[in-house]
Amino acid sequence: MAVPTAPMGPSALGQTGPGSMASWCSVSSGPSRYVLGMQELFRGHSKTREFLAHSAKVHSVAWSCDGRRLASGSFDKTASVFLLEKDRLVKENNYRGHGDSVDQLCWHPSNPDLFVTASGDKTIRIWDVRTTKCIATVNTKGENINICWSPDGQTIAVGNKDDVVTFIDAKTHRSKAEEQFKFEVNEISWNNDNNMFFLTNGNGCINILSYPELKPVQSINAHPSNCICIKFDPMGKYFATGSADALVSLWDVDELVCVRCFSRLDWPVRTLSFSHDGKMLASASEDHFIDIAEVETGDKLWEVQCESPTFPVAWHPKRPLLAFACDDKDGKYDSSREAGTVKLFGLPNDS
Repeated sequence: MAVPTAPMGPSALGQTGPGSMASWCSVSSGPSRYVLGMQELFRGHSKTREFLAHSAKVHSVAWSCDGRRLASGSFDKTASVFLLEKDRLVKENNYRGHGDSVDQLCWHPSNPDLFVTASGDKTIRIWDVRTTKCIATVNTKGENINICWSPDGQTIAVGNKDDVVTFIDAKTHRSKAEEQFKFEVNEISWNNDNNMFFLTNGNGCINILSYPELKPVQSINAHPSNCICIKFDPMGKYFATGSADALVSLWDVDELVCVRCFSRLDWPVRTLSFSHDGKMLASASEDHFIDIAEVETGDKLWEVQCESPTFPVAWHPKRPLLAFACDDKDGKYDSSREAGTVKLFGLPNDS
């Protein structure tokens, strides 16, 4: 069942939630120069191409920090890595070893050769693309569903289905800390300064802890329903959250107030990504399109058509290229052909 898209009033949300500020619904005086410029670019670069990555649904996509490689994790228990060559992805390797679904993966923030995978098999694995080998397997207490690497590269945080977040030293591969939460933990992330740790939860809140002390700093009533995903913009100015209420809310990092809402999706927002310059925000759900908005105004910049619900989206770290993956087991399509593809939007129409 689709969830209602209308934003709730301040009383339902607490004073800092979307709807408590008039600014987000103010009418802009027409598209900005940036929007017009990007729309012009996408008119000539609106092609989406798909690349076979896995034998089952793709749960996660992520770019290496230098943008040369794209990694994907799948229900088929493997990770795949592609090289970006001009306007196409060329499969470099498939990484096997996990005994269950690879639910999420991420790259080292500054080393383009290392990435880490989180799996339901109660392990995380660190991989090196130079040797194509697993350089570390770390056992955890539960089935892992989310993972992130600290901006300084020293720590990996992994969350499991029992709402336990474990902090692992990226060099010694040993656990440094473990936190059990009393709420449903959805997505986890450090801020860009590496001194705070954020969690989105099933009660619609954003919980903020100091880091490395892990002491509660603040809990923000962000949405009237399940707060699913969170992303920080590369410039360190904003972060965005997506919710089961179908809204994306944009937050000022320093003030921790909601400055804007994006409400063009009708279904729970599963995934978000900021562009490399922090000026575009892609958001996706079970709607059959990905919304691309201008961050500063909330104006619609473009929409990428999809044939089925979208799980992960990820902007390239240097170019206006968007990687994404859909739930390709839609009965209307040949699921055996469609399953396990990674898609790339922003390619030249004549490519």
